[in-house]
Amino acid sequence: MFSNIHLLSVLIWLPVLGAVAVLFTGGDEHAKTARWIAATVAFINLALCIPLYMNFDPTLYTMQFTEDTLWIRAYKIHYAIGVDGISLAMVILTNFTGLLVILAGCEAIKVRVAQYMAAFLVMQGMMIGVFAATDAILFYVFWEGMLIPMYLSIGMWGSANRSYASIKFFLYTFLGSILMLIALLYLYNQTGTFDIQKFYGLGLSTRIQEILFFAFFLAFAVKVPMFPVHTWLPDAHTEAPSGGSVVLAALMLKLGIYGFLRFSMPIVPQACEQLAWFMITLSLIAIVYIGLIAIVQTDMKKLIAYSSIAHMGFATLGCFMVYDIIRHTSSYQDAYMSLEGAVIQMIAHAFGSGAMFLGVGILADRFYNHSRLIKDYGGIANRMPVFAAFFMLFAMSNVGLPGTAGFVGEFMVIVSAFQAHFWVAFIAALTLILAASYTLWMVKRVFFGPISNNHLVEFQDITWLEKTNYSLLAIGVFFLGLYPAPVLNVLHSTIGHLLSESMPLSIVH
Repeated sequence: MFSNIHLLSVLIWLPVLGAVAVLFTGGDEHAKTARWIAATVAFINLALCIPLYMNFDPTLYTMQFTEDTLWIRAYKIHYAIGVDGISLAMVILTNFTGLLVILAGCEAIKVRVAQYMAAFLVMQGMMIGVFAATDAILFYVFWEGMLIPMYLSIGMWGSANRSYASIKFFLYTFLGSILMLIALLYLYNQTGTFDIQKFYGLGLSTRIQEILFFAFFLAFAVKVPMFPVHTWLPDAHTEAPSGGSVVLAALMLKLGIYGFLRFSMPIVPQACEQLAWFMITLSLIAIVYIGLIAIVQTDMKKLIAYSSIAHMGFATLGCFMVYDIIRHTSSYQDAYMSLEGAVIQMIAHAFGSGAMFLGVGILADRFYNHSRLIKDYGGIANRMPVFAAFFMLFAMSNVGLPGTAGFVGEFMVIVSAFQAHFWVAFIAALTLILAASYTLWMVKRVFFGPISNNHLVEFQDITWLEKTNYSLLAIGVFFLGLYPAPVLNVLHSTIGHLLSESMPLSIVH
C-alpha cells in the first residue's frame, strides 16, 4: 500500500515544500508561525518513517519502495529512488535528526527564523535524496544540492569568522565532488546507463579501477572527513550555528562513508582490496593523531569536532578491514561484523556528538558573549543539574561506555579487526583511552567544581523543549546500546550482498 503512494518521494519533497511554505510566512514578526510549520513538517516526515520501516522486508537485499521515471531522455537519466537496509537506516536517522534540529532552532534562533527553518528543511530533503537515489546523476544532484543550504546556514547564522568557514566548507566539498562526476560519466560511457546497480561487476582493468578509486576517494574522504583533507571540519563546526553542527556531525559526515559503501567498494573492488592498507592507515591516523589534537583544544566545539573525525575513523576502518579479514581468516562472519559495526558507528556517533554539539549551543546561548571556551565555564552542574546529567550521558556514549550506543560499533570493529591484525585492533582500541581523556577532561572543567564565573550564576536549567530533545536522544543512546538487534536485522541481508559485490575474485577463490 505504501509503495503506491510514493512514500520515498513524499519524504524527500515534503520538507522542500514545507520550506517554501515557511518562507511565505514573511519576516520575524511571523516567526512563531514559521516555527510551527517547520516543526509540523519535520514531525510528519519522522512519522512516515514508521510505515517505511514496518513495510521493509529485511530478508531482501534488493532496493525496496522503488520509483523510476525517465527524467532526461537524451542522456537516459532517471528519477530513480529506492532503499535497501543501509539507506533505510540512514533515511530514518536523517528524519530523526531533522526534527531535533528544528526543535532546537525554535528556541535558539531569534533572527531570520523563517529562512533558518527553510534552509534546514531543504537540507533534510536533499540528504534523504542522497540516501535514496539509485540513479548516479540524481545522486550527484542531491549531493551538491545539500551544500547550498548548509553554506547559507554557516554564512548567515554562524559566529564571527563564519564567512571564511562557509567558503572553505563549500570549496572543499564541491571541488572534491567534481572528480566523482567525471568518474560517473566514465562509467556511463562503459554501460550506457546511470543506474548505479549496473556499475557493479564491470570487470574493469586494475589501472582503471585505481583511477576511479581515487576519483571517488577525494569526494568521499573530504565528506567523512579523513586525514589529511579534514581541516575544513573544525572551522565549519566552530562557526556554524548549533543546528548546523548537529547536521554536520550526525548526517553529512556519514555521506562519505555511505559513498564508499555504495560506490567505491562494489564498483572498484580490486582497487579497494589493493589499496585497503592505504585506507586503514588513514583511518588509524584519524583515530590516534586526531584524538591527540582533540586533547589540547580550548574551544568545546573544536574539541567535539576533532572527536568526530576520530570516531569516523572507526567507520572507514570497519569498511576496509573486510579485505584483510577475509584474506587472513576466510571468515565472512567477521567481515559481516566489521561492516555492520561501521554502520552502527555511523548511527551511534550521530546521537553522541549531535547531543554534545546541542549542549555547547545551549551553554553559548546562555553566556553573555556566546563563549565556547572551556576556561570560561566551571561548576555548571550547580546551576543546571538536569542538563549536566544529560550531557554526562552523551559524553559517556562518546567515550564508548558499555550499555551506550557509542560502545557497540567500536566494539564490533575492534573485535573483527583483531581476527586479522592484532596491532591494527590494538591501535584502534587506543581511542578508548584518548576519547576518555579529552571528553572527561572537558566535562570535569565545565560542569564540576565551584562556579568559576559570576555570569554563570544567572544560568537557568534547560527548558521543556530542550529536555524533550535530550530525552529523544537519550532513548536513542540506550536503545542502540542495549538492543541493536532491530538495526542489525535490517542491515544483514544488504551487508551480505555488499560483501559479495565488493570481494575481488582473487580473495573469493
